Amino acid sequence: MRVERDFIGELEIPDNVYYGIHTARALKNFPITGEKYNENFIWAFFMIKKAAAILNYELGYLEKDIAKAIVKACDEWKNLKNYIVVEPLSGGAGTSINMNFNEVIANRATEILNGEKGEYIVNPLNHVNLHQSTNDVFPTAGKIAIIKELREVVSNVIKLQDIIQNKEKEFMKIKKIGRTQLMDAVPIMLGQEFGAWADALSRDRWRLYKVEERIRSVNIGGTAIGTGIAAPKEYVLKIVNVVREITKIGIAKAENLIDATQNWDVFSEISGLLKSLAVNLIKISNDIRLLGSGRSGYNELILPKIQAGSSIMPGKVNPVIPEYVIQLSLSVISFDNLITTATYNGNLELNHLAPLIIHYTLKSMEYLNNSLTALKGYIELIEANEKQCQKNLINSYTFITPLIELFGYEIVSEALEKNDYEVENVIKYLSEKYNKNIKELKKMINPEKMTGLGYNLK
Repeated sequence: MRVERDFIGELEIPDNVYYGIHTARALKNFPITGEKYNENFIWAFFMIKKAAAILNYELGYLEKDIAKAIVKACDEWKNLKNYIVVEPLSGGAGTSINMNFNEVIANRATEILNGEKGEYIVNPLNHVNLHQSTNDVFPTAGKIAIIKELREVVSNVIKLQDIIQNKEKEFMKIKKIGRTQLMDAVPIMLGQEFGAWADALSRDRWRLYKVEERIRSVNIGGTAIGTGIAAPKEYVLKIVNVVREITKIGIAKAENLIDATQNWDVFSEISGLLKSLAVNLIKISNDIRLLGSGRSGYNELILPKIQAGSSIMPGKVNPVIPEYVIQLSLSVISFDNLITTATYNGNLELNHLAPLIIHYTLKSMEYLNNSLTALKGYIELIEANEKQCQKNLINSYTFITPLIELFGYEIVSEALEKNDYEVENVIKYLSEKYNKNIKELKKMINPEKMTGLGYNLK
């Protein structure tokens, strides 16, 4: 064990770990929950520390060997990430996690300079954290990570949309009964149902693509509250450019660093858009469950057999992937409420709930990426039960709806009642009673024409 000191006192730290006393206090203060930071966030944090070291050396505020050691340590982030041990939901607006990074980088950089852990040839605060504060590093790392994760979400939405559009084409000639309030409505093509899902995802794709513009505005260089105190003007003006060059993420310095430090409404906006995607994924998943419900149900989709569905009922297969997607998507919707509440509960010059906001925004994206990937693979394997679609359509009576144009709603309703809702008998009854050509009546209720395809609506 080694002994480290801060202004509060002394603590023993295991010799083999790269973190120090500030991290050790955080581990003591905040009981373990098992929550972990997103890897993109960890990478972004290391890259910001690297950028700061490079710029501080260029401006003459760090010695060359210290700056080079910090840069080398940051480049080893994959080996050091397991020492980032402070959990997301810690107090202090992210100070504990910033100190965790500072100490890990400082100890590794000290080793690079042939020192021992805890010797701090490279100091966590005076060197690694030079011209920075938690309040500009933390949200900037969060936004960079969110942009990277967001691009993956958009990519996965596109992939799922493509698969659904393929199914739309495959199933476009299959007639079936449409349903409203789960009751028989009017005819629709099975492909049209898939097409509607694809269009919903298209909106999600566009919304999420456009919101990146608002996330790019960062407050790095604003230090504690956005006034730039404790950082020289030349650093404040240049640090965004260095971070952008290193991360290859198109961030820009916020026009008002004070606003960008204290007002986090952009996180509420992105969370709301992620919620909208979750809503559509739940709708699609529930529709698949209904259309694929067993032989005594709708039974219009043949769902893939990917695992046994029961420990007691032989041969049972459940829609486990749609159910998985629904559970993750419901979590995202709950996270949105959490993020919104945390966003408006920021006070004065800082949002003290920053760790929660960043963590659950990134977690929402992780859940959605998992959902999109799983659902894509599942929908690829779905087949149509064309015979059942035809059977359900024939057994329905609602596709005689066009006859109300000729006879009126009340007369058609009365004819259905008198003929026990048997379509053939209804047509015959109306033909005889009102002296209409039976072939013309049947022509009026052509299911394909009723789907809109006969009118070239699409």
